[in-house]
Amino acid sequence: MSIKKELEKRILVIDGAMGTMIQRHKLTEADYRGERFANWHSDVKGNNDLLCITQPEIIKGIHKLYLAAGADIIETNTFSSTVIAMADYDMQSLAYELNVAAAKCAKDAIKDFTAENPGTGPKFVAGAIGPLNKTLSLSPDVNNPGFRAVTFDEVVAAYYEQIKGLVDGGVDVLLIETIFDTLNAKGAIYAAKQYFRDQNKEELPIMISGTITDASGRTLSGQTLEAFYTSVMHANPLSVGLNCALGAAEMRSHIEELSSIASCFTSAYPNAGLPNAMGEYDEQPHETAHFIEEWAEQGFVNIVGGCCGTTPDHIKHIADNVRKIQPRPLPVLETELN
Repeated sequence: MSIKKELEKRILVIDGAMGTMIQRHKLTEADYRGERFANWHSDVKGNNDLLCITQPEIIKGIHKLYLAAGADIIETNTFSSTVIAMADYDMQSLAYELNVAAAKCAKDAIKDFTAENPGTGPKFVAGAIGPLNKTLSLSPDVNNPGFRAVTFDEVVAAYYEQIKGLVDGGVDVLLIETIFDTLNAKGAIYAAKQYFRDQNKEELPIMISGTITDASGRTLSGQTLEAFYTSVMHANPLSVGLNCALGAAEMRSHIEELSSIASCFTSAYPNAGLPNAMGEYDEQPHETAHFIEEWAEQGFVNIVGGCCGTTPDHIKHIADNVRKIQPRPLPVLETELN
């Protein structure tokens, strides 16, 4: 069962937002803590990744809802499961355990779903690797532009531990996503390559997904889309794409551009439109699916799904709309012609 072989045959669907679905459970501080962290010395509500340990059935249930909606790829609930991000809750020591637990939640969800729904086709777990809450390219101090809150070596070490946990937990692919700083992403790529070298293991496929933050077509750290793509292609990724920040309407031109320059598979999972004044997402499932169906018909994409504000209903509409559309063919490179 190879994800690359599946991508050669059809458009694959990745799941939607985890945070949106967690919010529906209206969990309390006590729910987040569970028994194990009942006496933890700081608040942990909002630490969604911790739920893989304290409320694994909730996370597993969300995965199963996305699988039932038609998702082929489900992401682990590990967007912030690094020693750097977990420092916000003084839970750095849990980073490795969180990744293993999250991978297990996703693998168990697939196991249960396929047992209950035989013949649904292969499903894959993507180990979600977030962008970190510290950046290597920008200073957090406006009075000292040369200052950095973290070093490259610290970023690599944090990602290395996360990747070790995800691989030990059994993920099928690594997903370096929501990239606003390519230097951070390079740290994740380096960590992945180094981990597989150290362990003498065959590398897992790597999916890379950046974030264009506004109409300028640049990442937060200032790169154009083509520059971003050029900066990460040395990783020989399975796919390169875009997610978050924009809704499908605003993302279209950027996806079209990426599809014209990428030699690998392309992915796109936008937000459910732009947030309203309350920070909520109003775009309806059929609206999001309509935009993505058009991308598929134009031959822009190989992997599609949803980010912030999207739900299993969004994913079902997307899956239904792209099911019969042929995937974007990989371009033939000049080196292949010689």
